[in-house]
Amino acid sequence: MAHLKRYAMPGTWPLARKRKVFVVRPSPGPHSRDNCVPLQVVLRDVLHYVEDAGEAKKILNRGKILVDKKVRKDVHYPIGLMDVLEIPDAKEQFRVGVSRKGLILGKISAGEAGRKLCRIQSKTVIKGGLAQLNLHDGRNIIVGKGKVSYRTGDSVLIQLPEQEILKHFRLEKGSNAVITAGRNIGVKGKIRDIRVRKNMLEKSTVILESEGKNIETLLDYVMVTGAEKPKPESRKKGGKK
Repeated sequence: MAHLKRYAMPGTWPLARKRKVFVVRPSPGPHSRDNCVPLQVVLRDVLHYVEDAGEAKKILNRGKILVDKKVRKDVHYPIGLMDVLEIPDAKEQFRVGVSRKGLILGKISAGEAGRKLCRIQSKTVIKGGLAQLNLHDGRNIIVGKGKVSYRTGDSVLIQLPEQEILKHFRLEKGSNAVITAGRNIGVKGKIRDIRVRKNMLEKSTVILESEGKNIETLLDYVMVTGAEKPKPESRKKGGKK
């Protein structure tokens, strides 16, 4: 189906549930349905660049919209956390962020549009002993053998569209982070403790200090956004999304 009812849409979408009955359904892509917003919704209901679905389709078909430096023409295409949306004709750039109400779009400069923060969801060893980093947006980056140890839960700042790793932020005490899901979504703070599960019945959690309070959330809900001393990278090889 091309649509879904608004009462069934994810709570992270910046839309009113009772104003209309249906909303466009996101197509399968780099983000799950609960963590993305379709391009049509962004252009019409969030940025108000178009008045209806027809206008959104025309703009996209003309190649006027870029997501992470690539032209996207599908009105159902899902954009999610940290994705970069560019509208060259309007000379405007936006990054998808997260707040207490869900996903939001914030204006950024043209220079910032060339960089993207990604969370390492998993790491795979491939042929030749190389490591493949599987990122939160479906992107895969191959890194060579070296002294740098990438771990699941770490974040990397990459250059778009080359996918060169510019900085590496570890999931560790003292790092800055944001909660990307759950009841504390949008809360930002500093990691005070990481509690790794001891058996299969437990889940790993993180203690985040925010505004003088300690908030505990699942490890999978935390994205590292920076550190006092970020680690620069020199690797220039990257895989394709």
